[in-house]
Amino acid sequence: MTAPPPADALVGAVEAGGTKFRCALVRDAGDVLAECRIPTTEPQATLGRVVEFFAEAQRRFGAARAFGIGTFGPADLDPRSPGYGRLLMTPKPGWAGVDVRKPLIERFGRPVALDTDVNVAALAEAERGAGRGFRSLAYVTVGTGIGGGVIFDGRMRYGAMHPEMGHIVVRRDPRDRDFTGVCPFHGDCLEGLASGPAIRARWGRPLDALDDHGEALDIIGGYLAQLVVALARLTACERIVIGGGVMTGGALLPRVRAAASRLVNGYWPVARGDATLMEYLVPPALGERSGITGAALLAQRMR
Repeated sequence: MTAPPPADALVGAVEAGGTKFRCALVRDAGDVLAECRIPTTEPQATLGRVVEFFAEAQRRFGAARAFGIGTFGPADLDPRSPGYGRLLMTPKPGWAGVDVRKPLIERFGRPVALDTDVNVAALAEAERGAGRGFRSLAYVTVGTGIGGGVIFDGRMRYGAMHPEMGHIVVRRDPRDRDFTGVCPFHGDCLEGLASGPAIRARWGRPLDALDDHGEALDIIGGYLAQLVVALARLTACERIVIGGGVMTGGALLPRVRAAASRLVNGYWPVARGDATLMEYLVPPALGERSGITGAALLAQRMR
């Protein structure tokens, strides 16, 4: 049996998002030694800056034994595939086909594990956040895109590929019939209607910047509630965590809960014991650090 690494061993963590990359050099024990944020521009420049950060951080603190990446998607997550680590038909211009693992492997020659940004956030919340004490958890992020991941007994769940929850079809709100949606593939899928870019396209600014945003909160909350109810029905997970930049500020989550309550109409058998909907659908306990924490955990799992 391979001996576990010492507690002071180092790992590199990357949260690769559509608007920014967050990088950190972390001790296996959890201490963050160095961290930075890099705007997501074109692939070569962005990934080049990631490599530069880790080169400098390792000069100061020592070499990482492994790296973990949580990336925006869709991506090839199958280690057996020749395309492992490549982004697929992502809506992010210029990034389709990019191998996000390759620059780190070529520069440092260490193992690099990869999963989606939402899957690693789900892992972090399951192990160190809102999912502690539960066997199963679903994590949803609402930001530049909408995505989700499901954890059962400490393991991410996917089959032919990872879940693409943001691209489900939702029922249109009667007050929102004229908006065509912003998804380049589906128009008015959930991501096309309720993501940050969709909100800005429809109202000209983020939710929390609208002068009178009550109706907007109800519309977006209703769309997100459809995903919440579908997740509860399909997975029977014990807790759902919902985060991301669109959720920041706290005003939207009560609208999602209220809309979900109307949709289930009293039929909510998945909550554990006498747990209420407020206890079932919760914000991330780790806040905006769910993704980078999960990327570090992904690297720490490598032996």
